[in-house]
Amino acid sequence: MAESADQVHARVMAAADEHGRMPLPSVAEWDIFPWEVVDGALATKRLADPAPEKPREGEDGTDCRICATDPAGVIWTNERWRLKHLAERSGLPLVVILEPLEHLDFDDLDDTMAAEYGVLAVRIARIIEGLPNIGRCHVQRIGDGARHLHIWFMARTRGLPSVLGSFAVDWDDILPPGPEEPWREDLAAVAQQLASYDGRATVDA
Repeated sequence: MAESADQVHARVMAAADEHGRMPLPSVAEWDIFPWEVVDGALATKRLADPAPEKPREGEDGTDCRICATDPAGVIWTNERWRLKHLAERSGLPLVVILEPLEHLDFDDLDDTMAAEYGVLAVRIARIIEGLPNIGRCHVQRIGDGARHLHIWFMARTRGLPSVLGSFAVDWDDILPPGPEEPWREDLAAVAQQLASYDGRATVDA
């Protein structure tokens, strides 16, 4: 079971500075991070000049890490899809990623695969939102870094009013990871419940 809001808050406050703030996450150093401090005030960065799109990882079907034959962190799989967790825990209680086994992007899915994706996405979100202390499961596809489709399912803690909406993604990078045992228990619960519909839960859940 994921931590309650009170448990998360107490743990974060214990790790925060004297003002109750956590350090800036590494994303604050990314070129695409849109904010900076100017003369002591938060301001938007200047919009970069137009430039050619950089090729994504796996753009030509080669050198795609997602296509690895034995990827780490897989908790569930069937004949065409797999669900995995990130290599390391992050600030939200649970983050998992759904990927097709084949090297496909979103617009490569045929009608059958698209229908399967829709059913899987609803099942995964429903299962995650049914876990104790989870308020919502955010589902998103970005895809600017890799051509291989990967859909994020991000669970937020119920009862933490700062961690809401699209900014839950930012808090995932800010908050320190929670305890490992409840995280693994929730991963196993998601895998086992998803396997009750189709596919199989894998041993490293």
